[in-house]
Amino acid sequence: MTPSLSALLIAKDEAADLPGCLESLKGLVSEVVIVVSADTTDRTEEIARAAGAKVLRRAFDDYARQRQAGLDAASGEWGLWIDPDERVSPALAEELRARLGGAPGHDAYAIPFEVRFLGRTLRWGGLGSESHVRLFRRAKARYVGGALHEGLEVDGTAGRLRGAIVHEPYRDISDYLGKLDRYTTLAAEKRFADGRRFTPFHHLLLPWEFFARTVLKLGVLDGFPGLVWAGLSAFHTWLKYVKLGAMQREDRR
Repeated sequence: MTPSLSALLIAKDEAADLPGCLESLKGLVSEVVIVVSADTTDRTEEIARAAGAKVLRRAFDDYARQRQAGLDAASGEWGLWIDPDERVSPALAEELRARLGGAPGHDAYAIPFEVRFLGRTLRWGGLGSESHVRLFRRAKARYVGGALHEGLEVDGTAGRLRGAIVHEPYRDISDYLGKLDRYTTLAAEKRFADGRRFTPFHHLLLPWEFFARTVLKLGVLDGFPGLVWAGLSAFHTWLKYVKLGAMQREDRR
């Protein structure tokens, strides 16, 4: 018998992306568990319930606890961590069926990522080799982390799959800028809590990050989308430290 597979998502205001993600899971998973933030303002919960997902409405405290709530509510022998702006590629779906239908040799598997931006898959600029542990035996895993970043701890060995998760984190430049403020604020707050402090040298991060991504990591080979991604990423890195400096000044008052 093929082991059961639970897809695990968290979502807030994901009405635009969620349908595509759910479509990519059809015929692959035995259940979809979605933890919806209690302050969601769009049709996220309605879409999830209409698709037959198991929905938990929960006040957001941090990403790790939000995801752990979904893991605790799941029933599958295996779990697949996926986000609303991600899709299981056909090649990955086929590989998952074959892997779980046979004799899995590990307790978890890293899955390659294909990042798409402005209509192009980005293969350079540090993105082409990205992979994350997303498939795991549910009983041997737990989420760890905090307000900004969360991770997965698995009690066992890990392998690697070949099929990819397709990730389109931003629909366009406006979508990127719309999320920029929240993400950089959370990053600055975490750094401040960890005792890290801003110095004038952090202003050099913007030009350095852009140079490193476009030249050293060959992001220029991804054309216009690669250059835009590099510029926005460099600005993101610089802005979180600028916000850290602002927090320091406010703390001194």
